[in-house]
Amino acid sequence: MKYLLIYLQIVLAVLLSSCHSQTNRLQEEGDIVCFRYAEYITVVRHQDYTEVTLANPWKPNKMLHRYLLVPKGKKAESLPDGTIVRVPLQRAIVFTTVHCSLLQMLHQENSVAGVADLKYIKLPFIHEQVKKGRIIDCGDSMSPAIEKMIDLRPDAIFLSPFENNGGYGKVDEIDVPVIECADYMERAPLARAEWMRFYGMLFGCEREADSLFAVVDSSYQALRVLAKSVDTKAPQSVLIDKMMGSVWYVPGGQSTIGQMLRDANCRYPWSGDNHSGSVSQSFESVLEEAGECDVWLFRFSNDHLISYDELLNEHHGYSQFHAFQQRRVYGCNVQLSQFYEESPFRPDWLLTDFIKIVHPEISGLPELRYYQRIKE
Repeated sequence: MKYLLIYLQIVLAVLLSSCHSQTNRLQEEGDIVCFRYAEYITVVRHQDYTEVTLANPWKPNKMLHRYLLVPKGKKAESLPDGTIVRVPLQRAIVFTTVHCSLLQMLHQENSVAGVADLKYIKLPFIHEQVKKGRIIDCGDSMSPAIEKMIDLRPDAIFLSPFENNGGYGKVDEIDVPVIECADYMERAPLARAEWMRFYGMLFGCEREADSLFAVVDSSYQALRVLAKSVDTKAPQSVLIDKMMGSVWYVPGGQSTIGQMLRDANCRYPWSGDNHSGSVSQSFESVLEEAGECDVWLFRFSNDHLISYDELLNEHHGYSQFHAFQQRRVYGCNVQLSQFYEESPFRPDWLLTDFIKIVHPEISGLPELRYYQRIKE
């Protein structure tokens, strides 16, 4: 009994020592902020700063960027290598319409000091502020007006990276942190939406961003369960998009759209495809794979809702599709809706449209937000 007690005391001492050592190590390494879905972002909170590491989506096990978020007015010593960003940001230049839209959702639109590619931003607030001179149009994103950007004295510049871009030219030379918005490379709808939590940290509205994402997550999951609750032996099959020139780009099975169609509990001809982006197809191959689909959904850009006659004028072969013959065709006019502005960070709104279209028997859903049924 005596030896047993001694043994237990030794084990307890070792465990306590191990716990103490682990606690010290955690204090040194920081507290990891848990991201539930996002794969390309890691956040560690330290005493004087927050470390945000972006993984390179195109090069496995490589880093795209490391940011060190340091509160304004606070000294931070012995910082690791990385781009120092003084937070909260108050004057940002934003190159993308989707991130302008997110800042509106987070009530941080007044932090936008400049934009690029204004013609592609369909947000009334931005255009109104540009006319008033409060937001500056910095020109084309590929060759922005550097002098205007320098005059704005921004806290950060938000732009979307792409594979093998080789840097950002003169933008890299003006000594302003460049926030690489690689959220669009996330493969799951909620993974991209979760990046709003990182952007909330940058603009000092972390609590609001966390709350908004919790709403998005909860709403999306509830919709997913609702769609799966439909008792049907033959789920509706769906065809996506239409010809662009001589090619038909269909979403890959692992793309965000492909996964959302799966969550909407419908059949998608390319659900078994492993691509996370679009897959180019000929008209003949699409007709063979999806000619019998029950529903056809496509995106287009026009100043009015397209008609069946206009579709046939684009390609007479559309008449061979079962959905066309049954008049179960829905168009999303990206020019008149905010599909690209909203849906990346509110995938629950887009999922609602999908479910309402493929499961008309479900009642109580809101009216269609992005898609409209094509009329004669």
